[in-house]
Amino acid sequence: MTMKYAKLGQTNINVSKICIGAMSFGEPGTMHDWSLDYPASEKIIQHALDLGINFFDTANVYSDGTSEEYLGKALKNNHVARDQVVLASKVYFNAGRLSSEAIHREIEGSLKRLGTDYLDLYIIHRFDYDTPIEETMAALNDLVQSGKVRAIGASAMYGYQFYNMQQVAKENGWAQFQTMENHYNLLYREDERELIPICKQMNVSLMPYSPLAAGHLSHRDWQVDTLRSQTDRVAMGKYDRAETEDLKVVARVDELAKKYNVSMTQIALAWQWAKGVTAPIVGSTKIKHLDEAVAALSVQLTADDVQSLEELYVPHEIVGAIDQNPADGTVLIDEKK
Repeated sequence: MTMKYAKLGQTNINVSKICIGAMSFGEPGTMHDWSLDYPASEKIIQHALDLGINFFDTANVYSDGTSEEYLGKALKNNHVARDQVVLASKVYFNAGRLSSEAIHREIEGSLKRLGTDYLDLYIIHRFDYDTPIEETMAALNDLVQSGKVRAIGASAMYGYQFYNMQQVAKENGWAQFQTMENHYNLLYREDERELIPICKQMNVSLMPYSPLAAGHLSHRDWQVDTLRSQTDRVAMGKYDRAETEDLKVVARVDELAKKYNVSMTQIALAWQWAKGVTAPIVGSTKIKHLDEAVAALSVQLTADDVQSLEELYVPHEIVGAIDQNPADGTVLIDEKK
C-alpha cells in the first residue's frame, strides 16, 4: 500500500490523502465513552505514521483537551520531527466562540497541549453569529502573521457564510481559508448544492468529516453491536431519521464492494476521492481500520460506478451547519468520523 499526497488549497503544505481524526483519542468518558486511552491512541497514531499518513485533525474541545495532549505526546514519544507531520486543530466550542480574545487565548492552549509552537492548520469549528466577521478574520490573520499558524480553514457552515468570510479576508488583504472540513458522505450530500461548488471555485481543499457516516457505510446492517453504535447519540441524531431511504444507498455500496472484491469502507472512501476530496478525515479505533482506509487509495471508480452510488440519494435535513448560537450555549459537536 502506497500513500498518496496532495497540497492543501493554495499552500505548499503537503498532506497525505487520508487525515486521521483525533476525536477517537482522549480520556474515555470526558466526551465519548468509546474514545481511546493514551496507550491505545499511541498505537493508532504510530501505525498511521508507519503507513505514511502525516495529517492529523483534532480540536481544543475533544475529550476536554486530552485529544490534543495524547496526539502531542505520541508524536514526541515516537521522535517524530515537527516538519514531518501536519497538525490541525479547531476553535469555536469555547468561551467567546470566535471573538478575537477567544481565538488568541485558545490557540495558546492548543499549542501547549500539542507540545508545538505552531499549527499547520487552524480551523474555525462553526460560524459565529455573535462576532463580526471582520473581528474573526483579523484575529486569524494575526495568528498567520505571527507564525503561530501556517494556514487557516473553516468547518461546517452555509455557503453564503463561507463566501462572506472569504470576501472580508480578500478585501482586507488578510489570510483566506485554504480548507473546508464539512459533513459529506454518500448518505449526506447537501453541501453539493452551494458550499462545495464555492470551495472548488476558490481552490479550497475539501477534508470532510464523517466520510463513513458513523460506520453506516461500512456494513449492511444499520445497527451493530459496538460500544460506539450503542452510545453515540450524536450519530443517532444525524442518521437514524433517514434510515429507510439511506439503507438503499448502503445496499448499492455493498453491491459495488462485492463487484470489486473490496470492503464497503473502501468503496465509500474511493467515492470521496472521485468527487475531488483532498483528504477525508478517518477516525480509527482499530489498526485494521487504518489499513483498510489506505487500501482504498487503490480503488478506482468509474463514472458509472459513481452514478450508481449516487442515484438513490434523497434530500436530507441540514446537519452540520448551525442556524444560530443557542441561548444556553449548547451545541452538539456532530462530526464523528
